Amino acid sequence: MNKTSKEPSCAMCERPVEVDYKPFCSKRCADQDLGKWFNGSYAIAGEPADQAESNPYSDKNAE
Repeated sequence: MNKTSKEPSCAMCERPVEVDYKPFCSKRCADQDLGKWFNGSYAIAGEPADQAESNPYSDKNAE
């Protein structure tokens, strides 16, 4: 796809985005992206929550 185009492109394959699957072009691309989150291919930078000094959801921090 031409990079100067104003039309958004699919986050997985760069085809034109379909409104029903935005920011993807199809259910297939949306499912591929979800699969990457599930198998750990994507990660959010930072310290793992179970190793954080203060975890607001931890019972040991409750007073």
